[in-house]
Amino acid sequence: MRAPRLPELDETLRGQEVAYQFGGKGGNQAIAAAKAGAPVNFAGRIGADAAGESMLKKLETAGVDVSQLQRGLGSSGMSVAIATEGGDYGAVIVSAENHAFDMSEFKIPSNCSMVLLQNEMARGAFAAFANAARAKGAQVLWNAAPAKEIPTADFALVDTLIVNRLEAADLIGHEHNGLSPAATLAKLAELAPDAEIILTMGGDGAAFSASGKPCEVQKAYSVDVISTHGAGDVFVGTYAASRLRGLSLSEAVSAGQKAASNHVSQSR
Repeated sequence: MRAPRLPELDETLRGQEVAYQFGGKGGNQAIAAAKAGAPVNFAGRIGADAAGESMLKKLETAGVDVSQLQRGLGSSGMSVAIATEGGDYGAVIVSAENHAFDMSEFKIPSNCSMVLLQNEMARGAFAAFANAARAKGAQVLWNAAPAKEIPTADFALVDTLIVNRLEAADLIGHEHNGLSPAATLAKLAELAPDAEIILTMGGDGAAFSASGKPCEVQKAYSVDVISTHGAGDVFVGTYAASRLRGLSLSEAVSAGQKAASNHVSQSR
């Protein structure tokens, strides 16, 4: 939905338009990675509804391998996002069938070298996926979003941690926007000391550091913003594909930022 601003509590706000779009962080990231040239195998779960069929077709059209996309009898997950005139947004997600994903049916492909995970899955699923990836010698990239309570032990399973400013603040227990990028990365490094860490900051660019290395900051590309919705997913998927191609941490961050800037400046 598009509206002049986000509604206040108990307020009914008149908006301008509504559009039905493909979504789910995992799905968005899978398509972004495929568009960036990576071979992608998607694992998730859809329901027995029109939304699920639409998701399936969208993934197939993008060239994503959906052989491990499970199907249940209930509703597919969805979100309701409100995008403001300034390009910001707020959203509510309902995972539905995706929380019923059956790990016993999942197998990491033998040629898999990277597993990209996020938090729109059932509690405990992250550790199962990450451990399976590590057993195969695959890198584990974790977009820890949406923010939620996370077991400390999970951070030891991660090769790359990617979060935005709000998610970072929740992870380190600090007020939003209360720390500099360098200080935020240092706090995140206390949770995941062996991981590369990326902090996405929207129009302020991205900050990143490798284990034991100082913080670097890249400016964002200057574009006219239509909507920031989904920009983080485009960044993450493109970044993952770029690392698979052998790009450095800095080069892959730049590629992710460029793809995200193109995304936010296009109507959908």
